[in-house]
Formats: sequence, structure tokens, C-alpha cells
Amino acid sequence: MIDQTVFREAMSHVGSAVSIITTDGKAGRAGMTVSAVCSVTDSPPTLLVCINRSSRSHDIFLRNGVLCVNVLNATHQELSGLFASKADQETRFLQAAWHRRVTGAPALEDAIVSFDCRIDSITDIGTHSVIFGAIQDIEIRHGSPALVYFRRGYHALGAS
Repeated sequence: MIDQTVFREAMSHVGSAVSIITTDGKAGRAGMTVSAVCSVTDSPPTLLVCINRSSRSHDIFLRNGVLCVNVLNATHQELSGLFASKADQETRFLQAAWHRRVTGAPALEDAIVSFDCRIDSITDIGTHSVIFGAIQDIEIRHGSPALVYFRRGYHALGAS
């Protein structure tokens, strides 16, 4: 059996893009910072997001059935921290400009890319739900360095 501390230390050496996932609908509006986002397939375009089931926002995402993955640029470090904090949802959303795409989930105005998704399926593994999102719309913005998380810290990566 692998010790949790060893696993977490090993995973801190795997760099990942930082995203804020958002939802809106009958269950309300919610958003949270995540780094567990992954492409699944391009046919049909699908990604996955992992959310801890103990998160206050978890059930809101599932009840709304939609989410938007907003990949953050290097200027979003403070926003990432806010969406990872215990701040209420209204306070979180007031700190940036948002608009809606196809599903109605909030898309961050200056995200590097926003993937607007309908939740296709959910698999529970351990403490987390793995949410598979069928991508309905994509909005790409070029030129900004990405915000990545590596060895327990934020870093800027590249620019185009």
C-alpha cells in the first residue's frame, strides 16, 4: 500500500494547468479552483475533471449538469487562491469579469481557454468524483502565459 504522504509528494512533482471550474443553473452558481483536468478524447470532444465529494460545491455541479473549465493565465494567481478559499460564491465571482456560453455556465473573460461542457457521466473513485464533460463550446484566447502549479507553487509557463 502506498502511503498518502508519499503519493502527495510524488504528485507535487507533476506540473498541471490551473483552472477554475464554474456552473450555474437551478441549483445555483458555483466555482472552484482545480488542477485535476484532463483531455479524454477528441471524438466526441470530452474532458474530465476531478472534484472532492466533500467540497461545498460538489453537489451544485452535479445538480446543474453543466460546467465550464476556465484555464487560467499567469495573472490569475490571486483569483485562483480566492476560488480555492472558503470565500462565499458571490465574493468569488465579483472579482473577475464573466460571460455565458452555450450551457449558461460562467466563462472567465480573460481565461486562456474556456471549455463549456454538459456533464455526460460521473464515476466515484475514493474521495473524488470523476466528471466527464461533453464539450459544447470552446473559446480560445492567445498570447498569455499559462498559470501552472508545480512543487506546491504557482509558475508562469510560456507565451505565444
